[in-house]
Amino acid sequence: MTTSAMSDASDASDASITARALAARGGDPDALDHVVRALHRDVRRYVIHVGADPQAADDLTQETFLRALGSLHRFEGRSSARTWLLSIARRTVVDSLRRAAARPRLADTDDWQSAAERAQARGLPGPDEAVALVELLAALPAERREAFVLTQLVGLPYAEAALLSDCPVGTVRSRVNRARTALVRRLYDAERAGRAPAAA
Repeated sequence: MTTSAMSDASDASDASITARALAARGGDPDALDHVVRALHRDVRRYVIHVGADPQAADDLTQETFLRALGSLHRFEGRSSARTWLLSIARRTVVDSLRRAAARPRLADTDDWQSAAERAQARGLPGPDEAVALVELLAALPAERREAFVLTQLVGLPYAEAALLSDCPVGTVRSRVNRARTALVRRLYDAERAGRAPAAA
């Protein structure tokens, strides 16, 4: 399938989901169920990669849909339902980060993360690819990570990602390009570091 055909299919899908969201706003429970099923994966993927706590992804996804349900009566279809829902997910993640920052630390050491890493057993196999990707993405600046996740993982067009991020399309393109460059560089550095002991 060509890129143009994939884009057309995505646009048709977004239009269909948006139409169902408008029907759900009118009280159609089957339409609401369809919207949740169609967008659940995208919302979860977004909160996993943008949120600070991957273990909280299910809770943040559920909270996103609860917030969307509470404000469905205000959805007018000016943007796609996907963009609307991802903007709610973004606010949900931001609110979660604010709540986490306001909570007192439970560890008796200032550097609890380093202490936990030192306590890990050595010589065990490394994390699988999904965990490695999460770690690589976590190292990116927040704006670049968000742009990369929205366009490359969630699959939003650059224009919708720009609308969601409240910035120009060119800025989103630049952030995605810089994120790709950083990810490739980190992967290359990790491969070189992995080969170095063998060469010694």
